[in-house]
Amino acid sequence: MAERVATTAYTPYSRRRDASQAGARWFGRFFLYACVVVFGIIFAFPLYWAIATSLKSEPELYYYPPLFWPEGFVIGNYAEVVTKYPFAYWFWNSSLVSALTVIGVTISSVIVAYSFARFRYPGRDLMFMLTLGTMMFPAQITLIPTFILFRLLGWLNTPLPLIVPHLGGTAFTIFLLRQFIMSLPRDLDEAAVIDGANYPRILYSVLVPLMKPAIATVAVITFISAWNDFMGPLIYLNKPNALTLAVGLRFFQNQPSDARRFDHYMMSMVVMTALPCIILFFLAQRTFVQGIVMSGIKG
Repeated sequence: MAERVATTAYTPYSRRRDASQAGARWFGRFFLYACVVVFGIIFAFPLYWAIATSLKSEPELYYYPPLFWPEGFVIGNYAEVVTKYPFAYWFWNSSLVSALTVIGVTISSVIVAYSFARFRYPGRDLMFMLTLGTMMFPAQITLIPTFILFRLLGWLNTPLPLIVPHLGGTAFTIFLLRQFIMSLPRDLDEAAVIDGANYPRILYSVLVPLMKPAIATVAVITFISAWNDFMGPLIYLNKPNALTLAVGLRFFQNQPSDARRFDHYMMSMVVMTALPCIILFFLAQRTFVQGIVMSGIKG
């Protein structure tokens, strides 16, 4: 018995429908790209304005309407900031605090997240919920008692108040790494146990190499947070050479109202302050996005 093959006739209506769908897809893609370009310009404009202002001469700061691009490129503004102000001390202080904070937060968060994700013991879930609950309280709540504690310890005007509190990790980084570890199969741990590995060896040799995207994400987030921290250095540091870059920027805002304008110097320092974060983000962008996407797969 011959099989009857059903065929669909390609009518003018089908052609119009396909053309309409293709036009709708093209318009949707065009609208999406247009929105990306417009919002990209909006969000990039502050950085552009900072760079343009950092290259202006002092008279150009008083022009009205303001210049959107300097008439002459005054590269010497950057040299003035480095030579006339303790920029080197501020940069070193920010680098030291950020580097030690990244190391402390990353190591401690990995260990604590490994405990929450792989071990079962009484009170584990309660401690994890209490850890997450700390994210609900702003840092200003504990500001006065911690200040009194650090003053009694003699840690004021040192980087210790900015580093030591982070050596135990943060709730967000612990949660991020815990979710990533839970997405890894337990068969890897069991195979390592059969081979005679203990728990630290499993963490160091088996899980950590697989956690590189999540660890890189934690490192980037922690570095940017520590580098841009303003409240901590403002409270605990008051000596000019002990300040960080975030607080050092306030020097240009504390000038008398009848004094010269220092906007070109301030924007030069803003550009140099933001440059490490921009470079770090673009270097670790792929790993950063991968770590964000792959975390939180399991609850």
